[in-house]
Formats: sequence, structure tokens, C-alpha cells
Amino acid sequence: MKVSYNWLKDYIDLDVTPEELANKITLTGIEVEDTFHPDAGLKKIVVGYVVSTKPHPNSDHLQLCQVDLGASDPVQIVCGAPNVAAGQKVIVALPGSRIANNEKIKKGKMRGEVSNGMICALQEIGFSTDVAPQAYADGIYVLPADAKVGAPVYPYLGMDDAILDLAITPNRADAQSMRGVAYEVGAVYAKKPHFDVAKPVETAKPVTDVLQASVAAEKDAPSYNLRVIENVKIQPSPLWLQIRLWNAGIRPINNVVDVTNYVMLDYGQPMHAFDYDKIGSKEILVRRATEGEALTTLDGNEHELSADDIVISNGTKAINLAGVMGGLDSEITDQTTTVVLEAAIFDPMHIRKSAQRYNLRSEASSRFEKGINKGTVLTALDHAASLIADFSDGDVLAGILSPTKIVPAATVVEVSQERINHVLGMQISAAEITKIFKRLAFGVSEMNGQFKVSVPTHRWDISIPADLIEEVARLYGYDKMPTTLPASASTPGILTPQQRRVRQMAQLLEASGLNQAISYALTTSEKASQFTLIPAATTSVAWPMTVDHAVLRMNLVSGLLDNLAYNIARKQVNVALYEQGRVFLKQDAKTTRPEEVEYVAGAVTGDWQAKTWNQAAKPVDFYQIKGIVAALLNQFNLKATVTYHATATRAEMHPGRTADIYVGDQLVGFVGQIHPQVEKVYRIKPTYVFQLNLTALLTLEKQAVVYQAISKYPVITRDVALLVASDVTNQAITDAIFAKGGAHLKNVTLFDSYTGSKIEKGKKSLAYTLTYQNPGATLTDDEVNTAFAKVEKTLVEQIGAVIR
Repeated sequence: MKVSYNWLKDYIDLDVTPEELANKITLTGIEVEDTFHPDAGLKKIVVGYVVSTKPHPNSDHLQLCQVDLGASDPVQIVCGAPNVAAGQKVIVALPGSRIANNEKIKKGKMRGEVSNGMICALQEIGFSTDVAPQAYADGIYVLPADAKVGAPVYPYLGMDDAILDLAITPNRADAQSMRGVAYEVGAVYAKKPHFDVAKPVETAKPVTDVLQASVAAEKDAPSYNLRVIENVKIQPSPLWLQIRLWNAGIRPINNVVDVTNYVMLDYGQPMHAFDYDKIGSKEILVRRATEGEALTTLDGNEHELSADDIVISNGTKAINLAGVMGGLDSEITDQTTTVVLEAAIFDPMHIRKSAQRYNLRSEASSRFEKGINKGTVLTALDHAASLIADFSDGDVLAGILSPTKIVPAATVVEVSQERINHVLGMQISAAEITKIFKRLAFGVSEMNGQFKVSVPTHRWDISIPADLIEEVARLYGYDKMPTTLPASASTPGILTPQQRRVRQMAQLLEASGLNQAISYALTTSEKASQFTLIPAATTSVAWPMTVDHAVLRMNLVSGLLDNLAYNIARKQVNVALYEQGRVFLKQDAKTTRPEEVEYVAGAVTGDWQAKTWNQAAKPVDFYQIKGIVAALLNQFNLKATVTYHATATRAEMHPGRTADIYVGDQLVGFVGQIHPQVEKVYRIKPTYVFQLNLTALLTLEKQAVVYQAISKYPVITRDVALLVASDVTNQAITDAIFAKGGAHLKNVTLFDSYTGSKIEKGKKSLAYTLTYQNPGATLTDDEVNTAFAKVEKTLVEQIGAVIR
């Protein structure tokens, strides 16, 4: 809600700056997102009078304008606007001035002719194209005849105002109107707002002579009211009204439509105006649409209506989608002479669903959805009819057609001083509480600390004691509330073991060169089903915003690949990312709610080591990504052994460069290269990824970390070269060595691997170094030889190795 500071001052006496007001409103519960001055940054922009124009000698569209700026002699300005003409008062940016976007205007030449400044359109001094009047959308703006030549232009355009942008939450829909904001500001500063009451002058002709109205179901429109104005003349609205509209972000149209928008901003009461002669009958019927009924709305789009839509009809044909948008066939045009003016309250649920169904969210539908002040529906209708009659020289027919009507009544809520102070943890006196309720313009009576509060219709959000307590709290001042700790034991300000582990994990990944990424939890069905650890059913969103965000993810890798593709498309080819987040897994399609499981994943592409003068570039490979995973798993101090099992069953992964990761017998993740075909789909280069079930890792049994003193005794090594079948894994060999290596075997290192013509086909040669050390004494060769002999025997018998 954009609130004009100058308009607000018409309703309440203010002696504070707009910035001070914005801060005060924010502190009391309604956030002011911005305070904007339309003339901020502008300089030396004045009113000019076009004395004469003539064609530019070197251009077929430019004009040489002699412009009076209040000095002794006119100055020449070259202008290309199609609507510039002698006798106009216009916006002139002088040499040395600043216009929109901090652009500086200088004296110069245009095609050989001197130009002393610039004649401006509204857009050139900061107005949005969406609010500039249509008549001046493609040309310069013409100021009113009473504008003083040479004076600053800002007051004539409402640019000397300040606009407060209020972020209105659904529970404070009363602040979606200038009068509602005035009540709020009055409560904040303990001042009473004052409003004008406008009543139209009616003719003797009754409205029932020309129109009848009915409502099929009172629940759909519990208050429906019409007035008729005849003999109207459609023309532009007064400038003051246009200023109030464009400062609120609404484009002025004509004197009838502008009044409906103005009253909506003023009262928060959406209104609609019909062209009486286009209705097609002398009847207005509010009813439900028939299934498939056609209606073309004001935006030119044709809709097939649903039976859940409320429409305004002429008895047979729908002419308006109630509360959402008017129909094109009954819109106000320059030929309109009789206006039917509508002010109503419609069922908010149906308005919300209709606006959503046809993507027609508007200022009007937003207000109908959140609520309308039931006490000012007829007041707003009278005010609008009076203004239209004044601006169009029209005649308001006698009476209001009201087939349904709500009798406004205050809401009475009771609350005690004891309850207020108990909830707020304060000691506020009964007199202070009474004063707060009166500042809010509530009726209040108090006896022995018991309050009986009469809440007027402009605060329809208040209905229970908790609402009153909130009002007391925010107007008394949140900053005055004492800072206390709970009497019971509070949660200590330390990290849980799981939180510490997760932070350590993030630190390790970042120290390894990976940057954190955060991907959308919503994706496509295809991407959601990729890279899954276990089979699961997808979870679809009922009302997705786009087809690309329709299904909850079941993996983190696809999101990381999207991020890699985004970077690679922008010439960032060496990228390493990780993400920690939740995936959503359902056992089958019949399951209602998915299980939320915490995962961690990484993706690396490009060069791991950059090329320099003394070393070649080194692209990332399987062993680097596996090393990161091994270091990560080592941090968890898992009691069971971590093993890697080569797999070719993951469709999105390279069949020869992928391994499933097990802790004991439990699958916890995988690591490897993306399948080349998948890399082509994502438009990425060779990429290595890992994905781990973090929830499982955090719950697996851990082993204590025990300090071991550094041994002062020497190590003894033995090398062994083996000839084994090509399908024997390094893991199987190292497991066999450790199984029979004895208590003093500390480390096994593979230092050579060979396959080729020097050995038979189907075989490979692997060479290992075994390191022995006794922490309590010096090992002898006999002890090492004995242990080493057992290892060799085991490798021959269990692995089928040939000792070379």
C-alpha cells in the first residue's frame, strides 16, 4: 500500500517528517518498506511556456520551440515530441539540470540548431510508464494553465510529496486504505483523524424508474448497492485527483474510472462502474455463473467461467466477474452518458479462487479477499456518486438499490487487566490501558480491572481478547517490554553433537576447495528421479508455479548439475560445489506425506590443479573426489568399516567409474563420474559427484577417538608384487593383508599398478608396501618375516595371487 504523506495530512495533523512517521509506524507493527520522495535527485526542472514552434530545417520530426522560462527573452529548445504546440505550459529541464536516472542536461546542438535544455515527458522525470496518463504516454506532458512560468514544476505534479510503502499483512487489511492508515497514525500519535462526508445532490427521478437489482444467493453478496448517474460527460479528472492516483501507482483514465479507484484507495472499498446503455436490460442480477459461460474481461481476454464464480449479469448474460474484473462489453468509454455505480461486499473465498483461477489478481480482489469495512460501504458509494456528479456535470438519481444490505455493528470484546499483564509480562495500569483503547478510537468501559471494549467496524480484524492484548502491546511499545529469562531451565547456548558434526563437515568441504550451493527443493519429475540412493515415489505439488518446479526433489545432485551448467555457460569452467539439504522420499505413490531425509552432495568439474609455468593442468578425476569423501567419512569416526563397491547399476553414473559406499552392511551413498550421456543433457564437461545420506551417518554407531603416543621405535617395511586376475579389487587385497598382517602392521600402500604386454591377458600386476611398527619395542627381522609370510600365504590361497 503506497501512502501519500500529503494526502494523509488532509486527515490528521502531523508535525513529523515522513521518515520519522515511517519509523514510528514500523515500531508499532506495520512495516514501512520504503519512504520515497518523487523529486529526489531532480534539479532545475521548471514550468515553461511554449511561445511558438516551427519545423527544424534539418529534420522532418523535430521542432524549434521558443520557450518562455520567466526571463526577459524566450530561449530556443529543440523538441521531438509529436504533441508539442504553441500555447502549452510544459516541463522544462534547464541546462545543468538533473532528470531521471541522474542524467544531466546540457546546452547543446541538435542537427545544427542550439537547444537550451529539454522539454520533458513524465517518464523522463521519473514517472513510470504504467502511471503516465494515456493521452501523454507518447509525448510531453502539458501542465495546467495556471502553472506559474519559471517556477519549479514539482508541486504541480505532486512530486513534492513523500510516499510511504507499507507492507500490509493479511491480518491488517484495514490499513489498505488511506482512512485506515489515518486511524492507525492517529492511534500512534494519540490524535483523532478527521474525514469529510460527501453526500450527492439527488434529482427527483427515482433510481427504480431505470433499474432493478436482485441477488440470487445472499451469502455470495451480503451487501450489494447501486446508484445511477445520468447525463455524465466523460473527460479527464482534475489534476489533484490524478496526482493522488499516480502517486499510489494507478494510471488515471477518465473522471468516472478515476473516482472508483480514488474511493477504493480512500475507503478501501472496491467499486465498479457500468455503462448503463451497454448493460442490455434494466435489470442487474448477482448470481453464480453457469459452467462454461463466456465473459470477455476489461483486459481483452475471453474466459470460460466456472459454476463457482460469482458474476454480475443483466438477467441473462454475465457482464462482470464480481469483485475481480469488469466485462469489456459494459466498460466506461468516451460515449458513456449514464453510469451505474456499484459498491458491494462479496464472499471472500469465491473472489480469491476466481482471481487465482483466471490469474486476475487486482487491487480490488485483494481487498475483497482480506475484508471490507462493513460500516462504510454506503458512505463510499455516496462519496463516489458525489464526485462523479461534480466532475462530469451528471445527475444522481434518487435512492440506492440495495437488494442485500448489512447493518454495521460494533464488536464487543471483554478482557481483564490481569490477563493483559500476565500475557505481556508487564504491569500496565488500568488508566494506561484505557488510554490506549481510546487512542485506537475504540469505545471502552472499565470496572475493577475488567474492560468492555466496543470495536468499530473499521477494525474488523479484532474479535477475541488476544487481539486486544496485541493492540495494547504494540501501542504501549514493544521497546518498553522488560527483558527477562524464563524461570525454568533454559536451553544452553551450545551446539548439539549433530550440529557440531555438520559444521565440521562444511568446514572440511570448504577447506577441500568446494563452495556451498543452495538449490531449489522443487524440480521436474525427471530430475527428481535421477541419482536416487534408494527407490522412492515422487511427491508432486498441487498448484505448481511452473512446470520446472512441480515435484519435490529426491536427490541433491541434479540441482548441483544445474548450478554447474549455469556457471559453465558463463565461462566458469573450473567449478567445485557442495550442498547440504533435505530430500523428500515416499515409499509408494499411496503415501500421503514424504519422509524428509538430510543429504550432503558434491560436484566437481574442470581442472583441479591450474596450469602454471612449472606444472601442467591436472583435471579432476575419480580419486580426488573419492579422497574428499574418505576424509569426510573419516570425520564421523564410524565404528563399522567404510567400503567402496564398484557398481554399474546407476543409470545416470559412468558404469566403470562409480562406487557405492557402505558402512558395514548399510548403503550410505555413492561416488563417481556422471554418465557421458547425462553430461551432454546438462551441457557440462566430465564431472565427478558424490551423495551421502547424512541422516544415516549421524545415527550410525561411532567409536571414541583415543590419543596414541608417537612411537619412538623404527618402522620396518616389506614390498610385495602380485599377479592377480584383472577383476580383483584393491579393497579385497588390502582386507586380506590386514586380516593376516599381525598386530604390528600399521599401513598398506599401493605404489604400482601395471597391465600390458609384459603379462598375460586378463591379469594385472599390483605392488604394495607393508609398514610394520611396534610402539613398545624394536621389531626384529624374524618377527616381521614371520608375519609377512602369513600375508603371502593368504594372498596366494584366498586371492589366487602369484607372488612375483
